[in-house]
Amino acid sequence: MKHARFLIPIALGATLLHAQPAIDPGNSAQNNPLDQEITPQLDAAVKAGISYLATTQEADGSWASGRYGKNVAITALACLALMSDGHMPGRGELGDVVDRGVEFMLSSSNDSGLITSEANNGPMYGHGFATLFLGEVYGMTPGGDNARANRIHEALVKAVRLIEQTQNDEGGWRYNPVPYDADVSVTICQIMALRSARNAGIEVSSEVIDRAVEYVRMCQNADGGFKYQLGSGNSAWPRTAAGVASLYYAGIYEDDAIDKGIEYLTKNALPGKASASRSHYFYGQYYAVQAMYLAGDAHWALWWPAIRAELIAQQNDEGSWDDRSVGKPYGTAMALIVLQMPKRYLPIFQK
Repeated sequence: MKHARFLIPIALGATLLHAQPAIDPGNSAQNNPLDQEITPQLDAAVKAGISYLATTQEADGSWASGRYGKNVAITALACLALMSDGHMPGRGELGDVVDRGVEFMLSSSNDSGLITSEANNGPMYGHGFATLFLGEVYGMTPGGDNARANRIHEALVKAVRLIEQTQNDEGGWRYNPVPYDADVSVTICQIMALRSARNAGIEVSSEVIDRAVEYVRMCQNADGGFKYQLGSGNSAWPRTAAGVASLYYAGIYEDDAIDKGIEYLTKNALPGKASASRSHYFYGQYYAVQAMYLAGDAHWALWWPAIRAELIAQQNDEGSWDDRSVGKPYGTAMALIVLQMPKRYLPIFQK
């Protein structure tokens, strides 16, 4: 079934599914927008950023970013940024740009289900973002009785099965599609991918999700922050944002782990604070804004105006945002996804 799926909140884990009411937007920003969330300055910044992305797409539908070359993760994020503005395959002013991105993604899906490109650094990162993108496309595209939809469905099912089969004994995932290691950063990519696929009507193992939740929980430190892997490790705000988002996307909306993680983020990473680390900035804000959006109320009211102002101030004259490690297409895609949260277009960001 492919109609109106994303209007129904779905908790993935079997034990979580029955713990949530049928409709539970709670205090999130989903149905509680702030006054003047979208400003003329924001509109102008988004328009310039979207134009930059559209003009930097490669002929094969991909985006290349710095030393990462043509990359499925960056391509998926760029397309999600365009979809956040209402551009869908075959629809919208830039629907053809997203359409080419879909074709690149499908051409990058191999027989095992892994979605990867020749320049992919850490295949499971790319695979997670690519699966998320295909899940959003499949869930938001009307119909389904055509060859293109069937191709997307086939690639999406294979991608989900690969994620399920490569979960390690701890409950997480790491860089390569083998079940030997795990870290919280790669794990959140897979959780979001599975959530998007489940929203789109693809069967997902509840046991896989439950085990992933336990892994994420074990990565939280006493200070509320999250470490990179099990065992000893310092907290850091980007992976804390990923950890909190992981719990939300697994269907957990009220929990001490979330409260402590939100508190840690507010103390250590509120935009505009000089003390906040710039390491993995766009990655961190991508997950932090999702966490605050889903937390809603005072958390969203505090975070949203601050990150909006900070990102608009950082935009380059050409419309891009520059991530010094990964490159401009990546930084631009991440900034645009953050800035377009109030548009509420993508199903993945809803409860």
